Amino acid sequence: NYLMPRDVLKALEKEQVTGLTALPPLWIQLSQLQWPEAVSHHLRYIANTGGRMPLDTLTKLRSMLPQTKPFLMYGLTEAFRATYLPPAEVDRRPDSIGKAIPNAEVLVLREDGTECAANEPGELVQRGALVGMGYWNDPEKTAERYKPLPAGVGGREGGLVLPELAVFSGDNVRRDEEGFLYFIGRRDEMMKTSGYRVSPTEVEEILYATQMVGECAAFGVTHDTLGQAIVVIVTPPPGGTIDLAALQTECRTRMPAYMVPSRIELHEGPLPRNPNGKIDRKALANQL
Repeated sequence: NYLMPRDVLKALEKEQVTGLTALPPLWIQLSQLQWPEAVSHHLRYIANTGGRMPLDTLTKLRSMLPQTKPFLMYGLTEAFRATYLPPAEVDRRPDSIGKAIPNAEVLVLREDGTECAANEPGELVQRGALVGMGYWNDPEKTAERYKPLPAGVGGREGGLVLPELAVFSGDNVRRDEEGFLYFIGRRDEMMKTSGYRVSPTEVEEILYATQMVGECAAFGVTHDTLGQAIVVIVTPPPGGTIDLAALQTECRTRMPAYMVPSRIELHEGPLPRNPNGKIDRKALANQL
């Protein structure tokens, strides 16, 4: 059993739901539909889980739900929730994932385990009471994600003390001068093209901002001269079509030259999902 996006809107209206948390792919689809006016009177808050909320999607939702408070969140399976951005901060920094939630501490670390300076990209590492003990009967995956926190980081002292396990997320983020965090992308999905490191999220955000696509996913594919070429798979907006040539032209207008996709491919129907409801990037990559 499952609900289509229109079914979600019907359920929100019928049950007078006051709060809704959803994955970004569902929020993208919901933002492209006409919401029943009654929903805006009782839906008090919305939140994202399982990925960063695209900025264009957030803008559309806020326009349709002016009385509803958005809570922008970030979390990971190994420690549940990690950060959130209070609704009062959304106007000032709508692309931020906020700060650590109570009883959690979030660090931004370099490859050598030292803490990053303000606005320096690094890996998000979470410590505190919410950190799990590991993966059941999977020591290899546990060792990959759960690692001892380096001495000297976050006030941790060296010497004869028990090691403290923290969760190394595999996500690149940066922290600004005021302590607010910004998601960059998965470390294992970063693309390197023409000597530049590019996050798929950066490319996808701009594509959504054109309002010419329904869903999209960006990938790096091996290229003899560029290192990697950027390839994008897109779906049409609901009830519409895509002019791929016009979309390519729009990309050249909005993106630096090194970020412009070398190829845009059309995918009919919704993009495939994995068991968690996220876009199945591996399945799509195998089609390239």
